[in-house]
Amino acid sequence: MGFKVVMQFLCCWYTAHVAKAIQYYTAAVYEHHAILNPNSTHLTSREFALEFMSKNLDIYEQQVIAAAERGVEIIVFPEDGIHGFNYSRASIYPYLDYLPPPDLLPWNPCHEPDRFQDTEVLKRLSCMAAKSGLFVVVNLGTKRPCESLDPKCPPDGRYHFNTDVVFSDKGALVASYFKLNLYFEFGFDTPPDVQYAVFDTHFGRFGLFTCFDILFHEPVVNLIEKYQVKHLLYPTAWMNQLPLLSSIQIQRAFATSFNVNILAANIHHKTLGMTGSGIFSPSNSSYHYDMDTEQGHLIVAKVPVNPSEEMCPGHDEKVSSKYSDFMNSAKSCDQMDKTEHFMESQGKHQEASFHGRMMYDNFTFIPLKDNEGEVHVCAGTLCCYLSYQKHKLADELYALGVFDGLHTVHGTYSLQICALVKCGGLRTETCGQEVTDANSTMSFRLWGRFTTQYIFPMIVTSQVTLQLPDHWGWRDQNCYMEKTRLELGLVTAALYGRYYERDRILH
Repeated sequence: MGFKVVMQFLCCWYTAHVAKAIQYYTAAVYEHHAILNPNSTHLTSREFALEFMSKNLDIYEQQVIAAAERGVEIIVFPEDGIHGFNYSRASIYPYLDYLPPPDLLPWNPCHEPDRFQDTEVLKRLSCMAAKSGLFVVVNLGTKRPCESLDPKCPPDGRYHFNTDVVFSDKGALVASYFKLNLYFEFGFDTPPDVQYAVFDTHFGRFGLFTCFDILFHEPVVNLIEKYQVKHLLYPTAWMNQLPLLSSIQIQRAFATSFNVNILAANIHHKTLGMTGSGIFSPSNSSYHYDMDTEQGHLIVAKVPVNPSEEMCPGHDEKVSSKYSDFMNSAKSCDQMDKTEHFMESQGKHQEASFHGRMMYDNFTFIPLKDNEGEVHVCAGTLCCYLSYQKHKLADELYALGVFDGLHTVHGTYSLQICALVKCGGLRTETCGQEVTDANSTMSFRLWGRFTTQYIFPMIVTSQVTLQLPDHWGWRDQNCYMEKTRLELGLVTAALYGRYYERDRILH
């Protein structure tokens, strides 16, 4: 064992065992195979709605009890898990609980069950938390009347909100959040104001956001940057879309990029492409992704109270901050310094670029025709570069793609992306298709000259398994990621950039 390795080991051992032991709490997320309403657009009564929702709440209660038996302190359930989805504005109404405004709090529904009407679901959730001694985080539909003087008040005089609620280990309602970025949710309203839902526990400060919110600046980036939240609670009902936006792929990348913990609970319905939940810290993952069965799954994991303490200072970190030095290696820095020379020298030797649709966007691709080499491709203001070496060779086509522009299908938002992807077949027109299996293993360095600082590094290998970069970070406007000797076939390696500042300009 070399001197450097020994010193790194002693550094980490001393930090973990002598100087300051890392503190953890125990968390759970439940990927719920929800009982869905087959007649979600039909009008019904409050009594029928409560009877239907109780079927899902029975499962929630079982999972809360199971989590408590395993020492869990906080549990998260998915979006739409109680009532399901595909409602109209009229048909969702009987399924909504009344959520009192902040000026009528504090309130413990389990202890004060008769204080407000139409709060049966909230009461049951409150009692689950109180009886188990857990913090319970749940998504449900809520209603609140509004005044005609409110210019955003709907014509029927009430708001319908897609809502996350948090009950303390005593059953008190301690936080709520109305989903800001709705995704084809015709029964719900966009809240009139942005909410930053933050609450404190003895094991950390938590913030709430929901599903599609993960792709937007508000509220989640401000939760992290302005309110110093290090623990994010994330109910979602996410339909997977490879190669760039499977559920666990973006969850993992988000925790890595922002150096935070994410407790993400997804709905489970394989026929709808919905699976993928996890507990993610900057450098560790406990996740579930199952497209074979229709069963719920409880994930329990230890979570660091301070995410940054997982890393040993001075160690050759798996994940480096986007504002840190680009690389310790002089060779790596030198290679990035020569980006323009790299582009000029490769321009005469590499294959011709081609265009293809990926994630509904018009990417510019360059194929990887050799077993090792260097390629680049540019579009708009962004150039992407790749050095690679294949180890396990298979009859598979890979391509390096770039996109710099406005995404306009199923949401409108600005992107800058460098992505190495396995194509669906051996023809270039299959590049960008959804792929879940791969046999080719490789080492690579991927980088791009981005003009947004918000980059999410993601590596997906065969059977939708996740990998962390060996290194990633910044030097000037180059963001890079590298991985040495993948053991599983590569499906996607991407630097997924969100250009929040450009959303308004290009919209």
